[in-house]
Amino acid sequence: MEKLNILLVGSGGREHALAWKIAQSPLCGRLVAAPGNPGMAAVAELRAVKVTDVEGLVALAQEIAADLVVVGPESALEVGLADRLAEIGIPCFGGSQRAARLETSKAFTKDFCARHDLPTAAYGVFTDAPAAGAFLDTLQAPFVIKADGLAAGKGVVIAQTRPEADAAVLDMLGGRFGTAGARVVIEEFMQGEEASLFALCDGKTALLFGAAQDHKRAYDGDEGPNTGGMGTYSPPPVLTDALVRQAWNELILPTVRGMAAEGNPYVGVLYAGLMLTPEGPKLVEYNARFGDPECQTLMLRLESDLVPILLAAAKGELAGAAKPVWRDEAAICVVLAAEGYPDAPNTGGVITGAEAEFGDRAVIFHAGTARDDAGQLVASGGRVLNVCALGTTLLEAREAAYAALETISLPGGFYRRDIGWRALGQG
Repeated sequence: MEKLNILLVGSGGREHALAWKIAQSPLCGRLVAAPGNPGMAAVAELRAVKVTDVEGLVALAQEIAADLVVVGPESALEVGLADRLAEIGIPCFGGSQRAARLETSKAFTKDFCARHDLPTAAYGVFTDAPAAGAFLDTLQAPFVIKADGLAAGKGVVIAQTRPEADAAVLDMLGGRFGTAGARVVIEEFMQGEEASLFALCDGKTALLFGAAQDHKRAYDGDEGPNTGGMGTYSPPPVLTDALVRQAWNELILPTVRGMAAEGNPYVGVLYAGLMLTPEGPKLVEYNARFGDPECQTLMLRLESDLVPILLAAAKGELAGAAKPVWRDEAAICVVLAAEGYPDAPNTGGVITGAEAEFGDRAVIFHAGTARDDAGQLVASGGRVLNVCALGTTLLEAREAAYAALETISLPGGFYRRDIGWRALGQG
């Protein structure tokens, strides 16, 4: 196969990890990232086009004669980037606007689960507080309150008391998340451990693509507010082969078939957030892209070439693609966050130590970084760096990641010191 021109859309840690892996492929000829970040500049050309600028991205894809466009963030799918690329015949690894509703509308997903009898929590969808309150009357604490639309991983409240639940409903309906909170989804609370399962899809075929376990809360011991993710590890021991098979047969395959049957064939990553309940795996939510920071650990563990499988998915040819090959090792990712994250992160702080060499076991992926006028690396977002490592055991990987973190400085920056605690039996 001739070398490919590839456009990668996004600027976070997930996209840096994807760029890092794509650049290693012998099939990768030219790799352009839009808008990218300073870390990605080492492996890709950067172009300052926003992820929601559909026409700008289409023009860029045409300019570089892209053979493949890989979409990182869900926001690009929500505005219909994959649809426009399909119109001009450029293969895109990412779902259509309608298919991406599995992530961009929690209400759509819950209704889809109901239509196809997929295991998930009981729920209700509401646009006014009195009706939401009446539904809350039927549930017992804790209560799960979700903004219907995209809220950067922060639109979920686990309310321990009824007053907290009522306040969360009013907060969301009152405009905290803009139009994303115009509807709220209220769910019964499910007991169990959470885990993430990934599949690559081409509209009709699904291929298992690893698993991970995330840490959503901001602080050690799973305390503090929900975030976009403070760290993750792969593979998660709690997600046994038997549970993977059950989730695959009861959730992933019926979803791919159901979306196709409803005229919305699903292409890209189908990321199932699972609750491992006593009754078996149940769906917490779907995401229409790689998890962030789960993707980072998957890219470290993936031994085979990523590009052929992404291209096969984009072109509807997954049935003939080789299955991914994984390293028999553990990977971990620890997020270095800016002071004030997730509510009001401080940006502009100078980062030192992040551009050092950490050997072949630790890798730094940039998530929210920029260059200031003096060329210094500074924080530009809430989640600033992803410090990742491989190890023959999870403990070894964790020690390598935290050793690297000790050499990095960000004024006011913080990170969890207990990533992997469940698998290591340290709870």
